[in-house]
Amino acid sequence: MKNLAAVGALTILSLAIAGCGSSTNTTATTATPQSGGAVVIALPEQTSPNWFFPELSLTADTTVNSEIDDMSYEPLVYFNTKDQFDPQHCLASSVKWNSKGTVYTIQLNRKWHWSNGAPVTAQDVVFTYQLMSAGSQSNVSYAWAYAGAGSGGMPTLWKSVVATGRYTVQITLNQPSSQEWFVRNGIGQIYPVPKSVWNKYPHSMSQEFQFIQNVSNSPNNAVYKVVDGPYQFQAMSPNNYWTFVPNPKYDGHKSYVKKVMFQYETSATAEFTALKQGTVNYGYVPGNLLGVHSELTNDVLTPLYSLGFNYIQLNMSPKAPNGIGKAFDELPVRQALQLGVNQPGIINAVYHGYGVVDDTTLAPKPKNIFVDPALAKDPYAYNPARGKKILEANGWHEVNGVMTKHGIKLEFTMFAASGSTSYDHIDQILQEGWAQEGIICHIQYQQFNTVVSYSPSDASQWAVLNWNGGWGYSSGYPSGGVLFKTGAAENSGSYSSNTMNTLINNTYSPGTPNQAIQRMYNYEEYAAKQLPAAIFLPEFPNLVVHAKNLHGTLTDYNPIGGVIFPSHWWISK
Repeated sequence: MKNLAAVGALTILSLAIAGCGSSTNTTATTATPQSGGAVVIALPEQTSPNWFFPELSLTADTTVNSEIDDMSYEPLVYFNTKDQFDPQHCLASSVKWNSKGTVYTIQLNRKWHWSNGAPVTAQDVVFTYQLMSAGSQSNVSYAWAYAGAGSGGMPTLWKSVVATGRYTVQITLNQPSSQEWFVRNGIGQIYPVPKSVWNKYPHSMSQEFQFIQNVSNSPNNAVYKVVDGPYQFQAMSPNNYWTFVPNPKYDGHKSYVKKVMFQYETSATAEFTALKQGTVNYGYVPGNLLGVHSELTNDVLTPLYSLGFNYIQLNMSPKAPNGIGKAFDELPVRQALQLGVNQPGIINAVYHGYGVVDDTTLAPKPKNIFVDPALAKDPYAYNPARGKKILEANGWHEVNGVMTKHGIKLEFTMFAASGSTSYDHIDQILQEGWAQEGIICHIQYQQFNTVVSYSPSDASQWAVLNWNGGWGYSSGYPSGGVLFKTGAAENSGSYSSNTMNTLINNTYSPGTPNQAIQRMYNYEEYAAKQLPAAIFLPEFPNLVVHAKNLHGTLTDYNPIGGVIFPSHWWISK
């Protein structure tokens, strides 16, 4: 058996903070951290948490929800900025596996307890897995579906998860797999919950799922009082704030600050004003206000990239409105759409030069070994004239200003998340580029939580989604099983390709490190050329702003998942 322990024996890529931004880290200090004070974190505009159970629903799989859940629940495994296993931030003290990659043995650190004093045990891990597996079944209708279906082989690759001791879990797979991939993308999904608290209906999974659905957005419910993370939920006011206080029974690094508040923002201007006035001490500067960020005289701006990519979702389902799904199913149409995206123009006009052009499922920043050098040249660099020629060569003809073929018009409505002036500008640039090709895009703004909730089950209701963001990899292994495999949970656009399925499967097949890298390159290159229901946008950094007297915000920032650790922050008097 090989071992993954505190020394970080398993290292796939290296991500350093220096590669995430281009700003002096003024949070670094030799001063002794001080206890006390409160941190107010601004949420992205018109965005609010709406799912407090740590295993996310498909319709609530957002960065904000993940960030909120990280406040109260510890992950089973965690990898640091160097992509090394780090038991300081997770429940497992070690992970061992056999040479075939079919059996994994996880040893829990016995120091961890729930806030009611009970130990975190293997039974909690098994129970949580059972929920995840049940929520991933496509042939069962529960109140909600698990967002991780398809990621890490969930559920088809998992043969069994059993407790072989009070603090030992053994996972057996149906077939050999890459250990690096499975530890990150498989085991890495598990955020255990206390079985004694959540197992309300041991003989009815349907009732259990309905119960979780009922309390998912009710953080004052008693079930959320038993946690193993650094904070406990304290209070909320809808569309106003969500407050957390330190968990006094936490077995990890104790919080210096006495309160952490996530604050709802009605607009980017409102957030900027709050930062300027000091009522928010950690937030973000939107692109449209970068020109005046010097007005934030008491704050520090740092651009931070996280592992992922930015894209627009197309609906390729035959149920999509007005036959547009059939049109999107044609590669030439997707090619034209991508050729109409002025990525350099968006970066310069909207984000003042911050951002990088991206043409596949992994952006070139932060730098890591899985970024395919062959894609340094964008295969579909902005060229609407070329896009129009491709359409015409494939039977599309302009009728009254709209490309048309067999009665189907390249005219659609894009549902876009409201609240961001920067993304409003991006939407307009997209409209202008596509219009040059005879593609007409109408924009309808909706709340962020509404835009991200659309799925194949709603296929008749939407054509294109732009939720003002993209996909962040919460592990260091950026394979696309959850996104683009046929029937995967996050494959909202109903994309299906046997070639893509094979390439994704190859990314987690057993092999040498060099084989793993080349297989990832093959997948990325195919995605770049095929545009799997995704139109790629530039990748932007989070333009993080923090008050000068708030320290530690960059020390443990992790670009793998964009994880923050408020328990390590402190405020100087």
